[in-house]
Amino acid sequence: MEETEDRKSQAKWYILHTYSGYEAMVKGSLEKLIENNNLKDHIFDLKIPCEQVVEERNGKRKIIERKLLPSYVFIKMIYSNQLWYLITNTRGVTGFVGPQGRPIPLREEEIKKMKLEDFVIDVDFKKKKKVMVTDGLAKDLVGEVLSLDDANQEVRIRTTIANSVQEVVVKYSEVEKCPAGAEQ
Repeated sequence: MEETEDRKSQAKWYILHTYSGYEAMVKGSLEKLIENNNLKDHIFDLKIPCEQVVEERNGKRKIIERKLLPSYVFIKMIYSNQLWYLITNTRGVTGFVGPQGRPIPLREEEIKKMKLEDFVIDVDFKKKKKVMVTDGLAKDLVGEVLSLDDANQEVRIRTTIANSVQEVVVKYSEVEKCPAGAEQ
């Protein structure tokens, strides 16, 4: 088990380009490839980055999931020429993103921005203190901290939405302390 964790720490994120609309099919095919060829120690994760968006149709609001980068699948693996061959010959894959189709690993800032991995965040929020939501559906809301959930990396805040007091749960990564004087 320790050896697998050590190998996983060596793995890097890469970007695969796919035909438009083939992202889910490519992900499924790669999952079968991993299982059939016993590649669990070489390929660790596959993701299609999505965001939740509120869409209004016929007067009804609905939360839908939209792809952040259509035609791309992210793969965490320990790169080798053999894996490159297997992956690029998967139906729907046009190649890796990089010069001459050879992959370039993503930098840590890019991984965080794309939210490919959950990073443990230590926060110094305190109950009854004001925070501002900086990302997600509740972006730009200011609220009072009600509770912290370190296990799930979430904070419950009380805020006002459309003149109504609401409780909202957001990830630690989507919240920051209100600067002095910015509290409402």
